[in-house]
Amino acid sequence: MLIERIQEKLLQANLDGWLFFDHHRRDPLAYRILSLPPSMEVTRRWYYFIPASGEPRKLVHSIESQSLDTVPGIKQSYSRWPDQQAKLQALLAGAKRIAMQYSPDCAIPYVSMVDGGTLELVRACRVDVVSSADLVQEFEARWTQTQYESHIEAGRRVDQVRSEAFDLVRQKLESGVAVTEYDVQQFILRRFDQLDLITNHGPIVGVNENASNPHYEPSRDRHSHVQRGDLVLIDLWAKLKQADAVYYDVTWTAFCGQPIPDKVLAVFEIVKDARRRACNFVIEQVQSGQPLRGFEVDDAARNHIEEQGFGEYFFHRTGHSIGTEVHGTGANMDNFESHDDRRVIANTCFSVEPGIYLPEFGIRSEVNVYVGDGFAQVTGEQQDELVRI
Repeated sequence: MLIERIQEKLLQANLDGWLFFDHHRRDPLAYRILSLPPSMEVTRRWYYFIPASGEPRKLVHSIESQSLDTVPGIKQSYSRWPDQQAKLQALLAGAKRIAMQYSPDCAIPYVSMVDGGTLELVRACRVDVVSSADLVQEFEARWTQTQYESHIEAGRRVDQVRSEAFDLVRQKLESGVAVTEYDVQQFILRRFDQLDLITNHGPIVGVNENASNPHYEPSRDRHSHVQRGDLVLIDLWAKLKQADAVYYDVTWTAFCGQPIPDKVLAVFEIVKDARRRACNFVIEQVQSGQPLRGFEVDDAARNHIEEQGFGEYFFHRTGHSIGTEVHGTGANMDNFESHDDRRVIANTCFSVEPGIYLPEFGIRSEVNVYVGDGFAQVTGEQQDELVRI
């Protein structure tokens, strides 16, 4: 069934085939898409070519001749390097335009797995190599209904923990008990475990200037206290403890004390409006049946921040694909770090998280947007005003 689905997409894309290649497990995409076993030995190069029609073809080294036995196709083996080159040419016979895990100018690093020398070797077989990025989306980024439901449930639990974390800060400040960024981070991790959630690292808990570092994480040895008059940013992400669960990833900000400075309020409103503009753009495009590309979503948020005079303080993409890894392999909402012109396809999810990072404080507002069949939605709670502590 997988081969038939791949061939259907190849024909739709006017491609003659998809060439998978690996050496020493450099391309995790290949192993996931083809469901290759973890025990497979890969000390030598292998090639697997799925033509747009006909039977797949394999090329493996003689000392690892069983390495692709779990996938269908005609197998050949090689030993000497001239033999490899000749048989690779035979493997690709009849093909003129093929996909590989390659991205021109490394615009999409998530799929740019093939090394330059291998590209030269393949192109010497007189084929045109194009990016497999859109194909990867089809077979990596699409969610099942079960995965969607796991995301919604993870969101319910993560939103609960996020609210509890701000309540913890409130209780500590009201009782005069010292509390640090690290204390709040560890509280979140304990609650994740109690609610059967897992995360790969984090969460981010940043006060004032620490909130201006998008990848700041407190540690036992490096952290700040949370005090009256502080801005607090919490970025937390997690998924259910079950097979094939997908992540939920959000960022909220709070201010400790009254009154909230006008500059903090103004920056929050700009970031919130940028988030809303991007989300509304996605929803309107999808509902109207118009094509939607990642860079366009970035433009919708970034243009607003630039119009308000804060463009230089928004120095990351607007959003990333979300899947079984918090940074997935679908289209990113990016026209800043790269120009992601991949179409956003149905049954995928991504973050929308504009931010403004000033020297004294930073504000980011992050939600998750799911694109279904003819509709798009924000999947969890949305922050419309600063949390007041």
